[in-house]
Amino acid sequence: MVLQQNRLRWYGHVLRKEDNDWVKKCIEYEVEGGRPRGRRKKTWREIVDKDCQVRGLNREDAVDRIRWKKQIRMIDDHDRCEWLNVSYGTSSPGLSGQNP
Repeated sequence: MVLQQNRLRWYGHVLRKEDNDWVKKCIEYEVEGGRPRGRRKKTWREIVDKDCQVRGLNREDAVDRIRWKKQIRMIDDHDRCEWLNVSYGTSSPGLSGQNP
């Protein structure tokens, strides 16, 4: 979760940069040449696109820095609370915190 938040924070920062900035150009850069045999490795861009898809974010959302930041953190806070509730057995159906 922390890695995903950091990736999305950096991605939003880069998307807000000028179009002629070298960092922004690197995101769109396609490497030429062949790849070794076997399953190909995921690129950073593929992972970030998946992160955005899971969270329901798109490139246009990054223009508003405050909104982008809030969307990333809001989801993390919700997930963290859900994880804590489930780990203690307070919100899961059938778990009342008592031993069987």
